Amino acid sequence: MKGCRVDLRAISKSFGTYQALKDVSLSIQKGEFFSLLGPSGCGKTTLLRLIAGFDDPGAGDILLDDSSILALPANERHVNTVFQSYALFPHLSVFENVAFPLRLRKKPSGFIRDEVARYLSMVRLEEHRDKFPAQLSGGQKQRVAIARALINEPAVLLLDEPLAALDAKLRQHMLIELDSIHDSVGITFIYVTHDQQEAISISDRVAVMNEGAVLQVGTPQEIYESPADLFVARFIGETTILVGTVVRTGGGAAEVNVPGLGPVAVQSAKALAPGNTVTFTIRPEKLVASREKQDLPGNGGNCFQGVVEEIIYTGFLTKFFIKAGGTTFRVFRQHGNLPRGGDSAIAWRDTVYLGWQAGDAYVVEVKQ
Repeated sequence: MKGCRVDLRAISKSFGTYQALKDVSLSIQKGEFFSLLGPSGCGKTTLLRLIAGFDDPGAGDILLDDSSILALPANERHVNTVFQSYALFPHLSVFENVAFPLRLRKKPSGFIRDEVARYLSMVRLEEHRDKFPAQLSGGQKQRVAIARALINEPAVLLLDEPLAALDAKLRQHMLIELDSIHDSVGITFIYVTHDQQEAISISDRVAVMNEGAVLQVGTPQEIYESPADLFVARFIGETTILVGTVVRTGGGAAEVNVPGLGPVAVQSAKALAPGNTVTFTIRPEKLVASREKQDLPGNGGNCFQGVVEEIIYTGFLTKFFIKAGGTTFRVFRQHGNLPRGGDSAIAWRDTVYLGWQAGDAYVVEVKQ
């Protein structure tokens, strides 16, 4: 495995009276594709700049393979950065942009020629080697920037929202390209994004940040299915949040009274006791909506009546917004040839049945 391990130990950073990072500690494994995910202003780009050496932390330490790099200037850290703005030289060809780091190191011309050809092949830009940046599409420019960053063979590649300037379809294509490039070079990638779909579709692990702090670190599945708190639950994907009081418990399950809705069956790995106030989340794909009650989940399920407030067709799925007991539930139905339960004839303003299994809800907060 190439690349190196990155350890951030109790990192804090302030700009005047504003604290951008608050005691952040992370361990990023060698060769891992690791994403820093969070809303604008949460501190993720600041953290990336500290690793790159563009800024100094106010407290804490940064280590590559157990060696502190705080005393090293940016050009000696064996770390390269790909920026959202590409940062290409407009007066240089694609070949010369990629060759630039090797020319700075005064490498022999034959070595430069072979290395540039190798990395242009990796990002599939061989036929564009003599073009200038103004003649390239956004995705091509980003691939040039990636090739230029990789040609120095850094141990860590830092990517600061590299796809933010691209349209949605091109972003999806570039995500596949990035994943392929990571598999080819095998070094450590640290990827900054505010886009949840980007992070969970490409990463080995994700750190969710907010207001300068790391709220949860885990695999995409852990982050999505088992959010650590209410912010993570709301930030990752779409969901419905319910709050209620535990009435009774038994056998790993609980009956929770939700105001306006009534008793709801919930299963939870967290310890619950009568009188607890619990907040739980239900993902839209876990819910089933139907005009017929018998089409809902069987034993251990919840069943409520509601009214369809909105229907949004997105192509590969339809989103139903159904109000039941004062709560608007989001229900996703993916389109396909095989039936998945529910009635395809649901229309706006229909009264429908809404159901889910007790184990499909996830308890994110418990208060005594």
